[in-house]
Amino acid sequence: MNEVSEERAPQWNLLKTHFPTIINILRRFNKTDHAFVITMAIAIGILGGYGAVGFRLLIKFFGTLLYGGDSTMLTVLQSVHWSHRLFLPMIGGLLVGVLIYKLAREARGHGVPEVIESVAIRGGIIRPRVVFVKALASSICIGSGSAVGREGPIAQIGSAVGSSVGQIFKVSGRNLKTFVGCGAAAGIAATFNAPIAGALFSVEILLGDFRYTSFSPIVVSSVTATVISRHYLGDSPAFTVLPYQLISAWEFIPYLILGVVAGSVGYLFVRTLYRVEDYFEKLRLPEYMRPALGGLALGVIGIFLPHVYGTGYDAVDQALIAQLPIALLVGLMFAKIIATSLTLGSGGSGGVFAPSLFIGAMMGGAMGTCGSRHFTPVYRGLRRLRHGGYGGA
Repeated sequence: MNEVSEERAPQWNLLKTHFPTIINILRRFNKTDHAFVITMAIAIGILGGYGAVGFRLLIKFFGTLLYGGDSTMLTVLQSVHWSHRLFLPMIGGLLVGVLIYKLAREARGHGVPEVIESVAIRGGIIRPRVVFVKALASSICIGSGSAVGREGPIAQIGSAVGSSVGQIFKVSGRNLKTFVGCGAAAGIAATFNAPIAGALFSVEILLGDFRYTSFSPIVVSSVTATVISRHYLGDSPAFTVLPYQLISAWEFIPYLILGVVAGSVGYLFVRTLYRVEDYFEKLRLPEYMRPALGGLALGVIGIFLPHVYGTGYDAVDQALIAQLPIALLVGLMFAKIIATSLTLGSGGSGGVFAPSLFIGAMMGGAMGTCGSRHFTPVYRGLRRLRHGGYGGA
């Protein structure tokens, strides 16, 4: 497949009718391939940056509309009546189910597998409507409290933007895949304020192509989107971490244990998600109703643990500065696994990266709290023994 046919993008006929001169000039410019790709990478970066900013504002809009309040999401959730926490995720799930079922089935789930599938099977072709359906469905899902993240959706939104641009100008199949990578990198970079991470995610996870002709435009797009994001959202880090200093090599022992436990918890998360997804697939229930049922089940958890709603970044901040007791940390870790599995397994729209950060933060906080009680005295005894041995020598 060398070129994308006109029939692939009938929705762009209006654009071609009103701006034929611009389209023709850029298509002629397409003959100087690398210059054209770099130019389009900048354009995709701008669109991806504004898309990430708009997506976050849309999430905030729906969260404020449904729950009210100008404070942090967790503070607002803890202050509203329990019935809001129970039923609003169900209402959000119903809206999301209808949107996805009627307009774009590929907008369900966390987005990244759908992008990989489009690159591997369809040569990078993504329907332009996915940009709008995914943005609207995921923002409603997250704003209503569903336990998903915004990173996967913005990767799919950016990829759909890049694919749409490639379809407008009828680029070659190779360049279309590159444009998809540019869009994904732009979205990730703008969301995380991390241009290098966005570029590496795109070339390693989505494309698997480190050639200069693909990598350089992806970097350009990623940096461009980051500039847009920093202008509107600032350049502060996503989380505030207390100062930390490595004092002794003995500290690597609990890190080794933490890595083993993290791998086990990650496996549990994946298996739970697949099991819940299989369960909802077997239900004799209309497809568009399943996210509502998942939202209602999530609401039962949210009555007692509203920390699991949305991205959960407020609770992660609390865990990082040791404001949560160990019992709550362990409970939130398992509750988030179940909550995210209910949301995505039932057909909701959102990412798994933020839930993974949440689960890891709760697990690390619990082990850190436990370790500070039990490992620190042992560590101090080893230090005294070491210094005493040197003194005796």
